[in-house]
Amino acid sequence: MKVYQLLTGICLFGALLSPDQAAAGSRTVRLSLEDAVRMARENNYTIRAARSRVDQAEAKITQTRQSYLPKVTLSETFLVTNDPGAALVLKLQQNSVEMADFNPEKLNNADTINDFNTSLQVIQPIFNADAAIGRKVASTAKRAQELMTARTEESIELQVSRVYYGLILARKNIEAVDQSIGTMGGHSREAAKAYKVGLLTKSDRLSTEVRLAELNEQKLMLHDAIKNATDALKVLLNIEQDVTLIPTGDFVVGKGAPSVDEAAVPENRSDLMVMQTYREIAQQQADMARASRLPRVNGFLRTDLHSDNVFSGGSSWSMGVNMQWDIFDGMASEGRIQEAKARELEARYSYEAARSGSLAEIRKAAREMKTAKARIAVARQALEESRVSLDYIGTQFKTGMAMTFELLMREGAYTYAKLRLNQARHDFCIARSEYEYYSGK
Repeated sequence: MKVYQLLTGICLFGALLSPDQAAAGSRTVRLSLEDAVRMARENNYTIRAARSRVDQAEAKITQTRQSYLPKVTLSETFLVTNDPGAALVLKLQQNSVEMADFNPEKLNNADTINDFNTSLQVIQPIFNADAAIGRKVASTAKRAQELMTARTEESIELQVSRVYYGLILARKNIEAVDQSIGTMGGHSREAAKAYKVGLLTKSDRLSTEVRLAELNEQKLMLHDAIKNATDALKVLLNIEQDVTLIPTGDFVVGKGAPSVDEAAVPENRSDLMVMQTYREIAQQQADMARASRLPRVNGFLRTDLHSDNVFSGGSSWSMGVNMQWDIFDGMASEGRIQEAKARELEARYSYEAARSGSLAEIRKAAREMKTAKARIAVARQALEESRVSLDYIGTQFKTGMAMTFELLMREGAYTYAKLRLNQARHDFCIARSEYEYYSGK
């Protein structure tokens, strides 16, 4: 008896406070599901990382502008030499040659010469077929990253829905258990009175205390479920840990059977569109490898300033056109073409697999919605029947016309029915969220 009383006291000490009261002193935020989804889209780190990959893809597009924009290079070189040939050439470039410099003795034994070479070079692409296709590849890759970001947002939204509904479920289950604790507490007091006057055995008296302790233990576990769900939601929304989240939403189950189209293939689903985009990229990469066999033509302009002191002396310029054609590259381009074709096949097979899997996922979610809807109806009927039965047995128990085990059975059935109804409504909302996710809605 003392053990059960001690257990009941410990449970009540931790469970009497509601989640709202336990969080006194911390900031409280009341949150609807729509608010939670919006905050996740704005603050979630996974979504932010996905958006940064879009920025990376945009940067790669910027890099491909080198296929048509000029490249300008400014360089400064300092040289010290006594090489006879180099010394004469450098003097010519510095416009400092004198007749004495052609003396054979001086030519063969040149003095040490300093040379500062300031050079400006401009290279302008004229024809570069593979680089131009590479720009298309970069643009397509950015579109793929945008689609992947959209799917990431949808995935985080699904996670938020699951955690949010799990938080609602735990809070509703606590309400149900609190009601049962109140009911069972009243019956336990009646059992204590009956035991004192000899109408109940000690075993029957203890059995009511045991059941009350079980309910309080269940409440403690539900409080942990609330904390776990709240922590998970804070991580998804990127909220400080000292904030208390109170869900304002509810399990919304419409009347009538849900309308679903199990045969509709979600062609516009973001992840499927990503795979289609990968096929485009593979095709473009094959075209790029073929184009690499063509010659590259670049124009160039170069000007040089040579002097024994910086920014003085003689200047020169040159301009022209350069053509480079890799007639045979050791089968490198052929290997890139084969690799691109294999990637295209991989993307096609992955798309077909995901497409088939999406249909199975849609059908599964649709079945779960229908089943949950039927379970809700069954659970509601069971709840009403168990309530009537418990009320009847409770009245009989107070007058000594019902046994303790009958009371415990009816109370357990009533509590279980409340929890089953909450679970069925929760499962319907989760299945609906999954159906929308897999359908790409």
